[in-house]
Amino acid sequence: RGRSETPATADETSSDAASNKGQAFIDDDSENPNALRLAMDSEDHTTLVAAVKAAGVENALVNVGPLTVFAPTNAAFDKLPDGTVEDLLKPKNKSKLANILKNHVAPSNYPIDMLEKNIEKGRTLYMASGENVDVSKEGDDIIVGGAKIIGTVKVSNGWVHVVEDVILPKE
Repeated sequence: RGRSETPATADETSSDAASNKGQAFIDDDSENPNALRLAMDSEDHTTLVAAVKAAGVENALVNVGPLTVFAPTNAAFDKLPDGTVEDLLKPKNKSKLANILKNHVAPSNYPIDMLEKNIEKGRTLYMASGENVDVSKEGDDIIVGGAKIIGTVKVSNGWVHVVEDVILPKE
């Protein structure tokens, strides 16, 4: 489950930089990308990137950190009821979408061993949405907010855990 190497073309990079401001849009070609750059370079996370852009929460994924992002795959978004993603991407649902996305970001450092310690101690994870999500273990699998972690990548500002479901807020 390595990440695919698809660098942005010069045109993509400069047009993004011109239309957007903020830390999220600083061109970062370092060996160790931040969470947003990792998602943008992943063919399995195009829906997540589109949602992040529609919700305007790019900066939440590039903050200095430490932060932990639970990144749903395109297949995870496809599991939602038909029309859900399209509806959430509409401008009128920007705040709802932003809240769902923030429910995938923990403002703390959670490598796998820390997640396992939280499970042992029966602790939940506090997310940027303001909600706490359960973390548990089923066999060798770690489940966060009902979503199984299927891959982990260390990034410059924390950790990205790839998950196979969208972690919907309880509200």
